[in-house]
Parts: sequence; C-alpha cells; structure tokens
Amino acid sequence: MKYILVFLTPLFLYILSCKEEDSISENINSDNNIATSAEITSVSVSGNKNNYTFAIGIKSPDTGCQQYADWWEIISETGEELLYRRILAHSHVSEQPFIRSGGPVSITEQQTIYIRAHMNTSGYGAIAYKGNIRDGFVKVTLETGFANQLAEIAPLPSGCAF
Repeated sequence: MKYILVFLTPLFLYILSCKEEDSISENINSDNNIATSAEITSVSVSGNKNNYTFAIGIKSPDTGCQQYADWWEIISETGEELLYRRILAHSHVSEQPFIRSGGPVSITEQQTIYIRAHMNTSGYGAIAYKGNIRDGFVKVTLETGFANQLAEIAPLPSGCAF
C-alpha cells in the first residue's frame, strides 16, 4: 500500500497542477474580455418638484482620456426626450465606481425616467436605472440601440481634462 501511495502522490499532484493551470488560463481569458461600457450602480435624489438633484453612481472601464465615461443622463420613459445630461469632464481611472451629482432636474415625483451612462468610445451601456422619485429606482437592462439618437443632442463634452 505504501508503494502505491508513493507512486500515486506525484501523479495526483501533477493532475492538480494541470487543473490549476486551466483555471489560471480561464481567468486570463476572461480578463482579456475587458468591459467597454459604463453602468449606473446607484441613484440618490434630493430636492423638490421640478427642482431635483441626482447623485449617480457609475462603474466604467476608464483608461484615461482615450476611454472614459463622458456623461450620465436622464431621459423620458419613451426614450424620446433628454431631460438632463451631466457632462463628466475627465476620466476616473483610480476612482471606481464613482458618484457625480447634477441638477436641477425639472420632473414630477411620479414621472417615470431612465438614468444611463455613456462612454466616449462605445456609447451607451445596457445597464441603467428606471423609476420615479416617489417609488424609487430599479436596475434594468435596456435594449441595444434604445434612444441612441439622443447621443447627438447638446450638451456634449468638449474634451477630456485628464
């Protein structure tokens, strides 16, 4: 029995090391699949009717001015109207996720809206928040191309500071 263990132990260790290499390889492959879109992570609101301030949490794969979240916006439920846009003047490479406030936003407490983020390189992210002031907001996944025409409406960023 002792001789069998002496023989099988190295074989067992070899098999384990192969499994470990496979999992390392899988992690490397998943790391190479780098995210390219910004996502809303939180929504906080203060203020009064037609004069709200939003504090929006964003997670984005910023790398500097060459790739960064350049705005977040509030749009109508139908996606036809831009209600507010907060321009982000620089990248947030070492601050992830980050929160930026904006307002005033002229909406009622029952008005349903979407809040979403935009990357300078890849456009709008699919993860957004939907809701209203009275009932709160929930995370949703928007259809590809939903209200993309709003990306051409001012205000738009004039550049990236850093």
